[in-house]
Amino acid sequence: MNTKNNYWIIAGVLNLITFILHLIGGQLDLVNPMIDTSLSLEKSSQLVGAWNMVTIILLATSYILLSAGFGKKYATNTEMIQSIGYLNLSFCLPFIIAGFYYGLLVPQWIFFLPIGIFTMIGLKKKNA
Repeated sequence: MNTKNNYWIIAGVLNLITFILHLIGGQLDLVNPMIDTSLSLEKSSQLVGAWNMVTIILLATSYILLSAGFGKKYATNTEMIQSIGYLNLSFCLPFIIAGFYYGLLVPQWIFFLPIGIFTMIGLKKKNA
């Protein structure tokens, strides 16, 4: 039986929007300027590699949340969905800590918090 989980669909759409913003905005605002600095080629390559790994994670988790939300693939794998929820909630921490520590506005956590919350609420609704 395929049943929709609107919370996971919302989380998946927000995750997909975050992926697009990360892919385009981050490339233009962070990656390209970093490559043009005096940072060594080795360090730049490592940072670009890590950046692209995050991009892949965002795309994959968007697919998983949307598939599960529409009752298709992964809908019964609640452990994986829960891991995605915890992952997004934990993604908030570095940005919040860095913001306080350095006195900067690093609002990226605003993207990850609702994804994690909607994912976890969707788990509660599924198990209710």
